[in-house]
Amino acid sequence: MADPAGRLSARAALALVTDDFAELPYPERDFPPDGPLAWEGYGASLARAAGRTGEEESVVCGTGTVEGTRAVLVSFEFGFLGGSLGERTGDRLQAAYTHAREHRLPVVPLIATGGSRMQEGMLALTQLQRVARQSALTRQAGLAQIAVLRDPTTGGGWATLGAGADVVLALPGAQVGFAGSRVRPPDADPAAYTAEAQVAAGSADAVVPPGELRRTLGRWLRLLTAPSGTPAPVPRALGASGLPGTGREAVRRARSPERPRAGRYLDAYFTDRVAISGDRCGGTDPDGMLCGFGEHEGRTVAYAAQTGAATRPAGYRTAARLIRLADRLGIPVLTLVDTPGAANDAEAERQGAGAAIADLFGALAGARTPITTLVIGEGGSGGALALAAPGNTWATPDSYFSVIAPELAAAILKRPPQETEATADQLRLRPQDLAELGVIRAGERLFP
Repeated sequence: MADPAGRLSARAALALVTDDFAELPYPERDFPPDGPLAWEGYGASLARAAGRTGEEESVVCGTGTVEGTRAVLVSFEFGFLGGSLGERTGDRLQAAYTHAREHRLPVVPLIATGGSRMQEGMLALTQLQRVARQSALTRQAGLAQIAVLRDPTTGGGWATLGAGADVVLALPGAQVGFAGSRVRPPDADPAAYTAEAQVAAGSADAVVPPGELRRTLGRWLRLLTAPSGTPAPVPRALGASGLPGTGREAVRRARSPERPRAGRYLDAYFTDRVAISGDRCGGTDPDGMLCGFGEHEGRTVAYAAQTGAATRPAGYRTAARLIRLADRLGIPVLTLVDTPGAANDAEAERQGAGAAIADLFGALAGARTPITTLVIGEGGSGGALALAAPGNTWATPDSYFSVIAPELAAAILKRPPQETEATADQLRLRPQDLAELGVIRAGERLFP
């Protein structure tokens, strides 16, 4: 049944992603006729909502198979009092998350809600704490949570089940924001409260058309439910094969526009991959950092890859988010180092460059899942080192890794520009120098 506003009903949303939905049994609660606050007319409103939608509450919970992966599905019925959360909604959500943990299943909330139910007052609002607790327990259990934002996703439902998920997908044009349309400032730009705006701001990963939702969600579920404790294999070098003779040549090779970049390496390494986007702090760095999960030789590997540009704070925070998620799910990580360094303009400082780099250093240092690094181009100072795995970093013949770029080193040492090449040699930044120094791995084949 569709709701009066023409939005997808809970059952219609479920039908977009699965053909075998099986509803879970719901807890029973002693519920007064007009609810816990004795709000006059509330009971009649509940009865009308049930008659209009065919549902007994604002959320439908159960299990279903999405493109071959079993999951717990939680679908909101916006036609039932605006998909609002009350005590009985909380009961159902808790039961669903508990079932997911008991049966080791990922959770997929299909959200369409206006927020907490006013007729139940603060008892309704505190359901957000209850939902947050269930989500946290599920996260601690190493189970993935993938949210799908429908129209509308506002209030506490967005601020818990939606924005708190590991991966956030959204239907085109969906209204998404903490403030619903009736409580915003009168001069608020409505374009800021859309799925597309949330993706641009780094708060959601992708907008997915309804016809592609099942396939996209199925890919995500398949990749995020395939833990593997073994390290990701090192990618094969795609560029030059011979080693550089001088530091100057190593730098020239790494900066060559013909050298293969991250996109080529990812395409050659993965048979299928999906991307995460955004740092969940208001930023994205699509030109500097590529992050996501892919399939390599039949198993899932997470990736964080620099693109050859200066990496911005949002890129470092997105990579840290990726590594922590992979670590929690038991998925190995591949990082590709390729940057002249961290962005150092004034805007990068305002965006917290130092804190973002520190966050990535911390995420990588604290990870229990194996991390493999390949330097594929420029390794510029700490902005590159933050993405490199200690003890498991490799380098291609057309790369270099340096404490600082040779030009900047010469400037700091007050050397004339003509001494830059000699400085490059002194820095010992060639791949073979790095192997001799023990900075990168060296095996039977010095380089992959």
